Amino acid sequence: MISANLPALQVVLPLLGAVVCAFLQRGVYAWGVALIVTATMPFVAAGLLIQVMDGGPISYALGGWAPPVGIEYRVDVVNAFLLLLVSLIGAIIMPYAKASVEKEIPADRQAWFYAIYLLCLCGLLGMAITGDAFNVFVFMEVSSLAAYALIAMGRDRRALLAAYQYLIMGTIGATFYVIGVGLLYSMTGTLNMADMASRLGGIESSRAVLAAMAFLTVGISLKLALFPLHVWLPNAYAYAPSIATVFLAATATKVAVYLLLRYFFTVLGTVFAQQSLPIAEIVMLLSLAAMFGASIVAVFQENVKRMLAYSSVAQIGYITLGIALVNQSGLTGGIVHLFNHALMKGALFMAIGAVFYQIGSVRLADLAGIGKRMPITMGAFALAGLSIIGVPGTVGFISKWYLVLGALEHGWWWLAFLIVASSLISVVYIGRLVEVIWFKPVSAAAKRAKEPPLSMLLPTLLLVAATLYFGFDTSATAGIAAMAADWLLVGAR
Repeated sequence: MISANLPALQVVLPLLGAVVCAFLQRGVYAWGVALIVTATMPFVAAGLLIQVMDGGPISYALGGWAPPVGIEYRVDVVNAFLLLLVSLIGAIIMPYAKASVEKEIPADRQAWFYAIYLLCLCGLLGMAITGDAFNVFVFMEVSSLAAYALIAMGRDRRALLAAYQYLIMGTIGATFYVIGVGLLYSMTGTLNMADMASRLGGIESSRAVLAAMAFLTVGISLKLALFPLHVWLPNAYAYAPSIATVFLAATATKVAVYLLLRYFFTVLGTVFAQQSLPIAEIVMLLSLAAMFGASIVAVFQENVKRMLAYSSVAQIGYITLGIALVNQSGLTGGIVHLFNHALMKGALFMAIGAVFYQIGSVRLADLAGIGKRMPITMGAFALAGLSIIGVPGTVGFISKWYLVLGALEHGWWWLAFLIVASSLISVVYIGRLVEVIWFKPVSAAAKRAKEPPLSMLLPTLLLVAATLYFGFDTSATAGIAAMAADWLLVGAR
């Protein structure tokens, strides 16, 4: 009975957890509820992934109305992989959160923080699992409103401005998305994604459908921070509470990328395959601009969280480049980088959050010599940084290897060269960090640093260990990503 209702539990559990947390007065009680809920979610997601791999896609009808009339939760190998990723990150973060939230969030707001955190998790999981285009918009607004609130809780007053910038850009993105959905509804008479895809046959070249694709591409690209629509992201990551930065960096943009995959290859697969609009070419150019432009900007940042934020924009470029290649290897590289980047950037932001916990600063000058005071934390940071570069033996190498293969399948040696060249820029900013952390004299701020509590250190080390383990054993990451890529490419033919 429970296994048959796993799709509903994926959304209902964090939603109920958020309600319970909102009624609690003390942050530690709310943290306990959030810990139990988030610890349960990976088992639900894993159960769904196992069911999908054994028996194919799952259709779960809500309210007693069969699809396409009623709302459908639909799970296939693509979003089952994403559900597992988001759930795992949400669970790994929670032990880390207790000490970090107590340090950065006033006591009277801590219970609200956990309630909003679970609400954001609910929205992201809902976006991934629903098969209804308008229901995606509803969950998108739930997760976005929660994300704005999480960012605004940062101690720095600039967090309010960052949240406001994100609100404006997020609202524009959501508006573009809902206009695109409205155009598709006007042409097909349905909001069910699978039904919509089947009804687009024969009208895929109509102006309304092409306009819908353009609106959806721009709207979702704003949400995933595709260059140059990324302007909200650096400040949001830099001034949000450390735990919110870790969570959003590892999950939010990944769910938006999934939406792009879903529309490009399943709902609008025939439109995308026929190249009625040069969407793939545009996405490729913007991806390359992100890979080089954002990486170069990252080199000159003095705030480490902003540096890592610009690095995230560049890494999103690698993911969308895989989508733009539209072949099995490239798409595998893009999908597996969803998982790999979540591990890498989650570990990096956790390590920097531990530094902020100890010295109250993430400015590069204040981190001078801190490796001598926090050797385990900064060692973990350096290893995760090597993965961002793409050093063999790390998950970053696996992603870029598949992207290079995807470029070579098209005979594009120049693109393979650019993928490698862009990685060399990350050597500069990661190398700059390593030099300051390990080889500079200890700063006045760093002198008072020490290793963070085990509740913060162990989740960081777990993510770093994963970046190394999955750099060698790729069967559970690249293997599933390859299955997802094959499934998506069938939908685009």
